[in-house]
Amino acid sequence: MTSLPHVPGSIDALAQALEGAGYFADRRLATAAFLALRLGRPLLLEGEPGVGKTELAKALAQVLARELLRLQCYDGLEQREALYEWNYAAQLLHLRAAEGKSSSEEAEREVYQPHYLIRRPLLQALQAPPPGAVLLIDEVDRADEPFEAFLLEYLGEYQVSIPELGTVRATVAPVTILTSNRTRELHDAVKRRCLYHWVDYPDRERELAIVRARVPEAPAALAEQVASFVARLRSAPYAGQFQRAPGIAESVEWARALVALDRLQLDPEVVQDTAGVLFKQREDVAALGQELITQALEPEI
Repeated sequence: MTSLPHVPGSIDALAQALEGAGYFADRRLATAAFLALRLGRPLLLEGEPGVGKTELAKALAQVLARELLRLQCYDGLEQREALYEWNYAAQLLHLRAAEGKSSSEEAEREVYQPHYLIRRPLLQALQAPPPGAVLLIDEVDRADEPFEAFLLEYLGEYQVSIPELGTVRATVAPVTILTSNRTRELHDAVKRRCLYHWVDYPDRERELAIVRARVPEAPAALAEQVASFVARLRSAPYAGQFQRAPGIAESVEWARALVALDRLQLDPEVVQDTAGVLFKQREDVAALGQELITQALEPEI
């Protein structure tokens, strides 16, 4: 396996490159990503939904000029959907065409050739040509424990075993990002094979930079109000009133919605009318009452 292609030479250089791709990483996250690249290790990102875990993989693919491959995990995900399966229809046609022309053993060997493989994200990542791929294993906590065990060989050695073909090793180490919303605890064996980072909500200034970058058409005063209002909703005493605080994606979408409504600034009425952009639970929308909105909109002293 060849070494990783050139990556930004420092943490600051990587942070700047990510910012150029529209991703504003704090120092600790930029450090974790830099080490994952330099050491060739998978990076496990945990955090609340909407804090930018998936977006980091997208930004890294852009910065490194690599193909982004995504494996979306879910309950009941099977190995064949993640790694490979055989093209049974093509194999059957080959066997029928070979009847009477070759022995059964020879025909069987012929059908288990690489060109009959249907490659899924894990195998695609291992066999990606230079400069390699970025593999996003998204929401790995939604898969079951047997699937975690299946991932260990890939995460530890960047290789997989295919019974009919043997071991397939990466020629270029894939940059591998795993994300988890922590709906359940991952096994220690997975964590040991990865670098780890907990992704928290951004502070107000970083969120303001994100909103300005993603919604450049938003008036400056409106962008500042959006960042300040959402930051307050995530902090005490407001956060305890919601099942789930708004994520970065909701902040950006809310700013876009306000621009679409030609709003220049926030007021209680427009906040209440657009609550369904910020929150996705009926109870959270109901909790965003008039009194809470008024308090959260008050200027900081």
